[in-house]
Amino acid sequence: MAFIPYVPYGEAGGLLARLYRRFGGGREAVDNIIRIHSLNPPSMAHHFDLYAHLMRGPSPLSRVQREMIAITVSAANSCYY
Repeated sequence: MAFIPYVPYGEAGGLLARLYRRFGGGREAVDNIIRIHSLNPPSMAHHFDLYAHLMRGPSPLSRVQREMIAITVSAANSCYY
């Protein structure tokens, strides 16, 4: 499993602090898949927007089907997000 350093929630400032609040949903936690971008906050925003579009945007697949695909791929890659 890879280790990617990240900025802890309490040490975030400026744009990163605002993104943590936005993506953390009001709690002091951000999903790991988003948090790994903390060293490059603009990439965090772009990744979140892409993820939101893929999971919630127009598609012939239902939300449940998309989640099942994501879970299957994560399990196949031994990824525990």
